[in-house]
Amino acid sequence: MWRQVRLCALADSPDAFGSTLSDWVDASESRWRARLEEVPFNIVAFAGDEAIGQAGGTAPDSNGRSELLSMWVAPSVRSSTTAADMVTSVAEWAANEGARSLGLSVRRSNERAIAFYQKVGFVEADEPGDEPAEIAMVRPL
Repeated sequence: MWRQVRLCALADSPDAFGSTLSDWVDASESRWRARLEEVPFNIVAFAGDEAIGQAGGTAPDSNGRSELLSMWVAPSVRSSTTAADMVTSVAEWAANEGARSLGLSVRRSNERAIAFYQKVGFVEADEPGDEPAEIAMVRPL
């Protein structure tokens, strides 16, 4: 299930992620399982039987920060509450794990995503993103 929605995300939004479709399209089952084991919280959103979104959360680091990873929603539901609901789910999980904040990295060119993250409580952090083309954002929990 995760593989299916992740491949859709990588195909739909190739510039939004550090990984590419070609990095994952032929990945072995063991590589997919390893990804799910490395990230302790992974969710898939559904509308009926259709997977329409995904997100993940890392365990809190030594500074009490979890990271929101692999966030994506299908174009057909981008105006719905799906994305906000997934952020809430990751934030609640992270807080229950002892995190004090939730961070993320987003491409500077992804103005729609940045506006969404600001709407749900994230602010630009005073630190670099994961890559030079990204900004870091953080939200207290």
